[in-house]
Amino acid sequence: MTGFGKGVAELPGKKITVEVKSLNSKQADISVRIPLALRGVELDLRQRVAASLLRGKIDVTVSVDVIAGEAQQVLNIPAIRQYAERIKEMRDALSLPEPADWYALLLRFPDSMKSEQAPETDDAEARATMCALDEALTALKAHRRVEGEKLEGFFAARVKNIAERLAEVPRYEGERIERIRARMEEGLANLAANIDFDKSRIEQELFFYIEKLDVNEEKQRLAQHLEYFIQTMGAEGEAQGKKLGFIAQEMGREINTLGSKSNHSEMQRIVVMMKDELEQIKEQVLNVL
Repeated sequence: MTGFGKGVAELPGKKITVEVKSLNSKQADISVRIPLALRGVELDLRQRVAASLLRGKIDVTVSVDVIAGEAQQVLNIPAIRQYAERIKEMRDALSLPEPADWYALLLRFPDSMKSEQAPETDDAEARATMCALDEALTALKAHRRVEGEKLEGFFAARVKNIAERLAEVPRYEGERIERIRARMEEGLANLAANIDFDKSRIEQELFFYIEKLDVNEEKQRLAQHLEYFIQTMGAEGEAQGKKLGFIAQEMGREINTLGSKSNHSEMQRIVVMMKDELEQIKEQVLNVL
């Protein structure tokens, strides 16, 4: 979702610049800073940004500059007079001293200067603003694609590492079961000699207990989730980020269950390594549209 784009459109005597910046966000959160004279296009601008970028914390800045040599700047006396009156009112109400430099103070206010160039029609400025916006959006999406390609490689490496760790699990499964059986049989052998118990029932309960510790289903489901994650990354269309997040959650459930059932130091070590890879995926998947 991270990106930046800039677009410029020129009119006689004016240059309109649009800058668009996007950061991570679950929804489309659009903030627009636009000159008062262009407020009429703000709604259309917001709609176009939302339709193009879909998600992200998006900041849009529109600025209008007078092109040097093509328009003469003059003092906007009515606006300056109003600023001066407001400052005097504030001075009297708060018992403040006189400003040290009235000229420097008043000329810092917006609209203290104006152009004698005849203004362009509203339609021309609106069209120019939207053209500059389209250019900025195109640049931002190109930036997003570059970032997306980097993330695709990052995710593929993390998924590959999890798959490799998962392939190590069968090596310890047989040993794990034998250890559990031996430990239970040793516990039974240490019971007092005068305690009678049904050996066939013990064997049956032992079988049920070991069956509960079986991790074949977890391994199969995790392998399927890993494959589905890769397929989703390569799917056509946009807005796969939420789906990738859901798949990562399902991967986490299987890894956690695998850890709770493992009851073996080497398998638990493998689970910890898979969790570390998965956490890296979860952190970066928030940046995927």
